[in-house]
Amino acid sequence: MKIWMIIACMVFGLTLQAQDVVFKEVTYQVKGSKILKNGIDVTKVLSVEDQLQIKEAFNVKKAELEKTKAAAKVEADKAKAEANRVKEENKKTEAALKQKEDERKAKEKALKKEEKEQKEQEKALKKAQKEQKKAEKALKAKEKAKSNFEKAGKKHKDAIAKYEKLKNKGKLSPVDEAKSLEKIEKLKEKLEKAKGKL
Repeated sequence: MKIWMIIACMVFGLTLQAQDVVFKEVTYQVKGSKILKNGIDVTKVLSVEDQLQIKEAFNVKKAELEKTKAAAKVEADKAKAEANRVKEENKKTEAALKQKEDERKAKEKALKKEEKEQKEQEKALKKAQKEQKKAEKALKAKEKAKSNFEKAGKKHKDAIAKYEKLKNKGKLSPVDEAKSLEKIEKLKEKLEKAKGKL
């Protein structure tokens, strides 16, 4: 863009000086069919031959100026085309960068979502493991309570069977009988307690 401005200024400067023609070390200005010297019309004072040479020099200078203008226009068009190409390239580059940034953000968002889901799954797994341990503990406690109930039931039955056996044989003294009944009562309480834990 700067190059175009410089070329335009040069062309404008050449245009201003294009009317000036130096002939026999004197500067003349050509305006239409008139030839001026220091702003005064000297067309009639000059010979026809001098007029032709001045006009010919003017035409040569004018042709050079036209050629310079055309070259400047070509350069300006090239500069403009280059500027447009660079502008389009920049737009494409910016679009590509924006697309990459959007893709990066999308990947980052997906990664965060994945991490969040993974954490939730880990949390759910820990909760499930905790519940499993709790269930296992409850099962062990239930099995223990069942085992205790069965043991208490067996001891109670054995104590009753022993008492009945000794009683039938008549081998129980009143003190032994009281002890045996007290033992049976305690075992019955333990059995009830174990039954309650079931």
